[in-house]
Amino acid sequence: MKQISTDKAPAAIGPYSQGFFVGSLFIGSGQIPVDPATGNVPEGIQAQTEQSCKNVAALLEAAGTSMDKVVKTTCFLADIADFAAFNEVYATYFTSKPARSCVAVKDLPKGVLCEIEAIAEV
Repeated sequence: MKQISTDKAPAAIGPYSQGFFVGSLFIGSGQIPVDPATGNVPEGIQAQTEQSCKNVAALLEAAGTSMDKVVKTTCFLADIADFAAFNEVYATYFTSKPARSCVAVKDLPKGVLCEIEAIAEV
């Protein structure tokens, strides 16, 4: 196993790593919509989905892979009513249509509206 870390995605806010290589896979931690440069969170589900996707992309780049190599995502929404708006933005980033689970949860860290984790081929 090899740990991956980049300052182009938010630093871990707990006792975990941004991601790991395991064999030929990169397994990334969930990315919330925190701008790594400012620490700010944009308002609204679409802007937050966009930032979460950018953070996933930054992790994938640091791991030497890309969005088109993602084979599975798990997505968490604070409100399932945001599902359609989330999908609009998500579809522009995950164009290869990886396998996916998407669930609504009670709360997410920092009160954000979404979180995305990804597994990708390297």
